[in-house]
Parts: sequence; structure tokens; C-alpha cells
Amino acid sequence: MLILVFCLSGQYIFAQLLDGLVIGLESNGAWYNDDKKTGPFFDADNQDGDEHIRFNNYLRLNYNFLKNFSATVQLESYEPLALVNYSPNYKGTDLGTYSLNYKDSKLDVTAGHYYTQFGSGLILRNWEDRQLGINNALLGGKIEYKPIDAIRLTALYGKQRVGFETSDGEVYGFDSDIDLSSFLKLESSSLDLGLSYVGRKEQTDIEDPNFDELTNSFSGRLNYSQGSFYAGAEYVHKSEDAIVQINQILNGFVKPGSAILLDAGYSQKGFGIGGTFRRLENMAFFSDRETAGNIYLENMVNFTPALTKQHDYLLTNIFVYQAQALVSFADPQLLKVGEIGGQLDLFYNLKKDTPLGGKYGTKIAFNASYWAGLSGDFDYANQDYETDLLGFGNKYFSDISLEVRKKWNSKWNTIFYYVNQYYNKRDVEGQFGAEPIKTNIIVAEAIHKLGKGKSLRFEAQKLFSDSKDHDWTGGTIEYNLNRNLSFYVNDIYNNGSDSDTEKTHYYNFGGSYTKGGTRVALNYGRQRAGLVCIGGVCRFVAEATGLTMSLTTSF
Repeated sequence: MLILVFCLSGQYIFAQLLDGLVIGLESNGAWYNDDKKTGPFFDADNQDGDEHIRFNNYLRLNYNFLKNFSATVQLESYEPLALVNYSPNYKGTDLGTYSLNYKDSKLDVTAGHYYTQFGSGLILRNWEDRQLGINNALLGGKIEYKPIDAIRLTALYGKQRVGFETSDGEVYGFDSDIDLSSFLKLESSSLDLGLSYVGRKEQTDIEDPNFDELTNSFSGRLNYSQGSFYAGAEYVHKSEDAIVQINQILNGFVKPGSAILLDAGYSQKGFGIGGTFRRLENMAFFSDRETAGNIYLENMVNFTPALTKQHDYLLTNIFVYQAQALVSFADPQLLKVGEIGGQLDLFYNLKKDTPLGGKYGTKIAFNASYWAGLSGDFDYANQDYETDLLGFGNKYFSDISLEVRKKWNSKWNTIFYYVNQYYNKRDVEGQFGAEPIKTNIIVAEAIHKLGKGKSLRFEAQKLFSDSKDHDWTGGTIEYNLNRNLSFYVNDIYNNGSDSDTEKTHYYNFGGSYTKGGTRVALNYGRQRAGLVCIGGVCRFVAEATGLTMSLTTSF
């Protein structure tokens, strides 16, 4: 009887535990092959390992208990090694993140790992992106307090996650969000003020440093909206700190940093326009100074994404722009201290039953972006510079795109896409002697619905360039058997004379199955070396060939 009572009680307790528990599992694996065309498999990040089979596994548990409490644990495994192009700091199996949180109507307290963002992120942002291999969570404590509904205050401390370890540098932060609309009694509009502080403290081995171990950053932001109109402004100042070149701290080269962000827009049914301007000067901010500009994007304190159109097609993502926040005095002919530029977005819907709109209407989207270096006086010999506030230097990048979406009938939908790009490879990537590349890209896409959940999607892509190295052609065919199961094949091919990609088919084929909260995907093909970008954040990946598999589920 005692055993029976114990078992029944245990089942009740376990059922109660499960009531507040959410489990998420993600497994990404690859079997890398030697390729006669692209060469034998080689992992530059783990040269001592010849493991062709790799896995990145994530098990996340979120548990809500005692009304206001929650706990999160993420177990991670990179066995026998992490996937190619991931930081060597991801190795073995261990706890990746863990936290305990208390939250009520006024107070939100977290101990352990946490993610946060101040304003647009120009001064502080922590987030996880498994595709890019980013997880810069802070390990420490964070307190958010709302004394009244119109005010939110945040204070935090922590060290950034680096693999399964933490950074040497410490991060301190304070943020305030104030709803001025409530105090000014604005009924038809909204006005918000934000003030932030972030400090990075790191000791160095440099004797008699010309900079403080504590680097202070301050920001202010103001956002306004009324009806269909919105506008915002943000300014960041970073105190003087040593410039870092090729993982070396330059004690004799100490400069402050700053950022300006302006945006405004207007939208109504069928029409919208928005513009963004940004100026960055020496805004690379890392919890460990020596890691500035690392290819794995580790130790990033702030968030400076490329403010350009995020394209969806393979050929439109060959020449992608990455934000230039670093100071680089690599050569007297190649001096960079930041960037200045912006982008404009416009969309318009042609009405139904009009000569141009047709029976179903037509959607048109236009985007234009332009980015350049900062102009000013640069002294390479004495490692110094003075910039112009609104001066445009060497052109880095421009992108003009036009998208037309058209539904012809109940079975056919089409997309026409045109992109014109200018890419200054020498200045953006630091490749001496490289000439700017100008491209025109045309994409045509059609979706044909076959009924009963079945559909076919076709893509045809062509990249024309003024460079003899680049003359790309690509295409995709995707078949959706139903809402759960789909298959695809795609290929891009360079007729140009670039020795890295000449006459190579970068093909991929595979499929995926989705049911409820579970998705399984399988793919075989070649990865072209270059930049992979998600949400404006880019990092370099090496060429690889192999079979990849992915499983995600939650329950």
C-alpha cells in the first residue's frame, strides 16, 4: 500500500511538473565529403581533426513554476566536433546557458544567462542565432523595474558567453524607457525617450596605457509616431579607447567612437515609404579588445547590422555588404574609420480591376541603399585622423532593387526581381588591387498551384557583371506535395574566370517534412565560400561539400 501511494504521488508530482515544462530539441548534422571539383575536405578551424561527421545539438528546457518563477537550461553538444565554419570554442558537451527568473507587474529579475537590447542595439544587444553560430548571452544578473506604467528602468552586469566559457571583460549597463506621451497627455500621438549607459571593463598587460580599462558608452534616443507617420533618432558616444589591429592593442592609437541613427516613414493601405540614415565612427565594441573583428562574431557588445535590402535569392547574395564599424589602418592607401549612408524603402499596391492592377492587383516594392567611408584628414604615419561630420568618402556599396508581385489567376503567381549593385571589394574586404564590381541581376519566379495542397515553384536567375570573373546563372525547382512535405533542387554556375568558382556547379537538393512542432530536413550539395548573412549580420564561411540533416521539435 505504501509503495502504491508513493507511485501515485510521484505520478501526480511529475504531471504537475510537466504542466509548466516546455522542451525544445534541435539537431544539425553534416557528413562532409572529399570533392573532385572543389578538393578534399579540410577544416581550417580544427586542423588536427579529420572528422567528416559533425553535429551541433541543442536541448532547451523552459519551466514555469510558483506563478512568477521560471527557469531555463540549454544543454549543447558539439560531438565529435562542431559543424564547419563554427568557432573552435564550441567543442564537447556542456551546459550552454542557464537562468532563473522572477517576474511580476513591476519587477523582472534574472540571474544566470540572459539576452537584452538597449534601443536599436547600437550600444548593447545580446542574442542567439544558431545558423550564424552566435550566442553572446551575458552571464550575471539583470533587473527591470517599472515604478509606474510610463517608466521602465533596467540595470545589469555580466560577462559575455564565449563557447562554454566567458569573456575576460565585464559589461555594466543601465537603460531607461520613458513614455513622455503620458506626462504630456498626448492622446493622438506617441513620444518615447530612452537613455542608456554601457561600460566595458577589461584589464590589459600594457604598461602605462594611454586609455582607461573602463570604456564608457552613452546613448539617447527619441521616437515619435502619429497616425501613419513615425520618426526616430538615436545618438551614441563611446569614450576614448585603444584601436585594435590584427588582434594587437595599439597603445599609441586611442580614439573615441560615435553613432548617429535617423529613421522616418509613412504608411497607409496600399502605400508605404521609409528611410534610414546611419553614421558609424569607430563603433566596434567587443567585451575583449583583442577579439575585435573576429570572423566568428564572438564578444560583440553592440549591434551594427548592414542596413541594406535582405535578398532572398542565391545570386543576389553573392556580393553582400557588411557594416564597416572598425577602424582599419592596414595600409596608407586603405584607411577606414567607419561608414555613412542609408537606404530608402517604398511599396505600392496597384488596385484590383485597374488597367495595371488587373483582376487581383499588383504589388510593387522598391529599395535603394548607398554606403561610403567617412571623409576627413587621415595621418597614417602618426596613427591619427579627424573626420567630417557628414562627409562622404570612398563609395563602398550601392544596391537598387525593384520587385513586382503579380497574381494572374487562382493557380499562378509570379515575381519579377531586378537588382543593380556596386561592390567595392578592395575597401569592404580589404583586398588590395581588387577592382569594384558592378552587377545587374534578374530573377523570375513562378508558383503554380496544383490543387489539394500541391504546388510547384520555379526560379530562374542571371547575374551580369562588368568583371570577367563573374557571370553567374542559377535556378530552383521546388515541389510541395502538401503542407507538410516538400522537395527542391537548385544550382548556381559561374561562366566567369574566377579561379575559386570557375566552371563549378554549386548544386543542392533535398527536402523537408513538417508535422506540428517537428521539422526534419535533409540536403546534399556544395556550399560556396563567401559571406552568409542573416538580418544584416554577415560572417564568412568556407567551401564545403556534403550531406546535411536537421531536426527541430518542441513539446
